[in-house]
Amino acid sequence: MKYENGKTDEYLIALRDEIDNFETIAKQIKPESGELPTLSGIDIYGEIMPHKGPIGGDHIIYVDFNKRYDLDLLIEEANNKKNTGLAKLLEENRTKAGVLVADVSGHRITDAMLAGMLHQAFLLGVIYELEHNGTITNDLFEKINTRFYKSSAVNKFITMIYGEISQTGKFRFISAGHPAPLVFSNEYNKFMEISKDWLMTYPPIGTMPSAIHMDIERHDSIIGQKESYVVNEITLMGKGDILILFTDGLSEHERSDGESYIIARLEKILRDEKSKPVYEIFNIIKEDLLIFAEPEDDISLVLIKKN
Repeated sequence: MKYENGKTDEYLIALRDEIDNFETIAKQIKPESGELPTLSGIDIYGEIMPHKGPIGGDHIIYVDFNKRYDLDLLIEEANNKKNTGLAKLLEENRTKAGVLVADVSGHRITDAMLAGMLHQAFLLGVIYELEHNGTITNDLFEKINTRFYKSSAVNKFITMIYGEISQTGKFRFISAGHPAPLVFSNEYNKFMEISKDWLMTYPPIGTMPSAIHMDIERHDSIIGQKESYVVNEITLMGKGDILILFTDGLSEHERSDGESYIIARLEKILRDEKSKPVYEIFNIIKEDLLIFAEPEDDISLVLIKKN
């Protein structure tokens, strides 16, 4: 059959097959339950709730250094090279875990391609960082930012937050145009106000080249260059406190009358359910936000609780 737009059944079948193939590839980089970090004294759980179909522009990467990488081998190699400083930094990875939450501009299924590019660039970069620096440094994100600046359209960018939680409850992170984390206090039963000095953020990934990049003279930008990333540090987490990472699908989730989900419901749920494991808390929130209003964007949510 031929349609008014000139497309045939064969064309549409082939297009559907291409979309199915794209979804299959994209699904391979979605975090599996086995990738959730296991860290003494810390409980972590999070998921992506796609707005349209199984694939969207949101993305989560968990970095359990003990599971993903052979730290014993890396430390042994560093010691064999008499590089005790590198070995010490590698050892410190045993007591922390990383979480990356990203949001690609746009709601189309093919926007997941940018998320896939970030996924591969970041994880490949982590391997080099551990081998050469013993830890993930700001320079990895400077390189990723400039690479995306050169390879993505001006209206296609990524907001991102990457942070590392330690067993002590300290959270150190870099933000690129991403919503700031929330901290729910177990003691005070409410969200804590966080100083803006601890919430420095920078333009989304790919919108401006990094000023310190070695090839900066080759990257013309009519809006200038991005300043160097600064690491933020939140030290508010006490026993039972819950750190919340999310995409703007949650911060902008509201009813037709403008009532915000975060303001109207999230704090109360955490107050009522805070004693439960974060997996259970997450599912309560997930069910409730769907009752509250129909989402208009992908929603990603990660809960990190200090036990």
